Amino acid sequence: MKVVLDTNVLLAAVLADGLCRDLVSKRIRAHELLTSDVLLDELAGQFRKRFDVNPDEIPFLTAYRERATLVSPLPLPAPVCRDSDDDWVLATAVAGRADVVVTGDQDLLVLGQYAGVRILSPRQFLEMLDREI
Repeated sequence: MKVVLDTNVLLAAVLADGLCRDLVSKRIRAHELLTSDVLLDELAGQFRKRFDVNPDEIPFLTAYRERATLVSPLPLPAPVCRDSDDDWVLATAVAGRADVVVTGDQDLLVLGQYAGVRILSPRQFLEMLDREI
């Protein structure tokens, strides 16, 4: 399965023990991760802004960049999300032909799906994986 992890899921995985960390460290291994320069830049910017940390010094981020498949999204033909920055998450998913976007962002979750890509919370994604076992 091809999966786009939103920035908020990755931040939560790094910062706190819990659902997102379990998802990223254990449960996502069998799936192909997709990302884009736009999403990687957003993630790096969040670490700089919120924590005054150089993202290059965070081993998890280095490993994530190496593991994820980098795709080149194009802007969507029309705005989709209430927050236009979230359109890049969808554009990345479409460019990589993702099956699912995993996010905690209500501006994305309210959509449910876009262009055949399911949009799930981390809990919904884990529940879906559990049903497939």
